Amino acid sequence: MFEGTTGQRALIVGQAPGVVEGAERRPWRGRAGRTLRRWLEMDEERFYATFYCSSVTRCYPGRHSSGRGDRPPTREELDLCRFWLDWELHLLRLRLLVPVGGLAIKRVLGISGLAQCIGSSFEVDGMTVVPLPHPSGASGWLNGAANRERLSAALGLLREELTKS
Repeated sequence: MFEGTTGQRALIVGQAPGVVEGAERRPWRGRAGRTLRRWLEMDEERFYATFYCSSVTRCYPGRHSSGRGDRPPTREELDLCRFWLDWELHLLRLRLLVPVGGLAIKRVLGISGLAQCIGSSFEVDGMTVVPLPHPSGASGWLNGAANRERLSAALGLLREELTKS
């Protein structure tokens, strides 16, 4: 699942579509998407006009066995979907890339651990990369004050990048 049109200035990459996204056939439609748009201070129209939306895997992986959140994709699922994101990155050549969540950050930057990258920007293949934590309620990462400060710094960097021509 992806969404893209002409004129988008940035690529946002999540982990995988969720249940709501599958039903509505549009990325970032569920609670995490609403939270993400609130963080970005964007309504739906502006969000989808700004971001080409993609994900590391293309299919809903199912519920986590704990019942809390979605199941992380398996290594096989990641390998099967690798081709699609690689081609999007190659073909789109957008100047701003926003990986959202640990899995997308690891896929794009090779970094494990949100605290090591949230609040910073990176340069990868001519693109500015500004990682964000996943806006899912299943994550407790934002419960720490230092992590909320990292998110605030990341959002500042992202807004700055989006204002550049």
